[in-house]
Amino acid sequence: MSATAGTPKLVLHQLPPSHPCATVRRALTLKGLEVERVDVTFGRHGEEMAAIYGEGRTTVPGMLVDDEPVHGTVAILRRLDRIRPDVAPLYPAPIADAVRDAEAWADGELQDLGRRLPWGALHFRPERFGALLGRGTLDGAGTDVAIRAIRGGWRYHGITAERLQADLAGLPAILAQVDRYVDEGLMGGEAPTALDLHVGATIRVLAMAEDLRPLLRGTRAWEHAQRWFPIGESSVPAGAYPEGWVPAATAPQ
Repeated sequence: MSATAGTPKLVLHQLPPSHPCATVRRALTLKGLEVERVDVTFGRHGEEMAAIYGEGRTTVPGMLVDDEPVHGTVAILRRLDRIRPDVAPLYPAPIADAVRDAEAWADGELQDLGRRLPWGALHFRPERFGALLGRGTLDGAGTDVAIRAIRGGWRYHGITAERLQADLAGLPAILAQVDRYVDEGLMGGEAPTALDLHVGATIRVLAMAEDLRPLLRGTRAWEHAQRWFPIGESSVPAGAYPEGWVPAATAPQ
């Protein structure tokens, strides 16, 4: 896909199920920018990304801007705002610095939770791994492959059962932090900020686990995620996490 007059050529390297990649795709759509999407190979994406973006840059997303490598969600969003500053600004002038400060939390603590909790659920229901790729429930042979991939995911993301239990226990505090950002006017307005996109993409990926939906539904995090990242059916049925690990919902359902 060629760049339009006055804008650079954009090439996005991504894994389609990735929530950071979803954040970037939504920003591109809001800004009306054309982009060529290139799917890297799951399981080999680290080496493929490093070959394009440099040693140590093994995660998605990455974007080539007229062949200049820009790596990582935050760097890409900020470059998109410079490319087209007057359309759907992601860091609006009155609150730009505060949005950038909050973005560090969303791109770090929150984004990592969006990796560990879904991988954690899949450990207990590995036959649903195929749902992430649009393939539904796996057969026995496919589930054997999925188990190996999930074990690798646990190692890569540093997941343990103890850490997973702590992540689940801490989820209400995460949702309360989102409420505070809405109250401060950093997200949840008529037009999305970068923070809206980071939060929305992560909430959508958390909602893939049916166990988490009673806790998420009715919260402002869920409400604002739905505006920019419509939440579909869950991929992992209820009962995946061990009994008692998911906090009881307190918000109205």
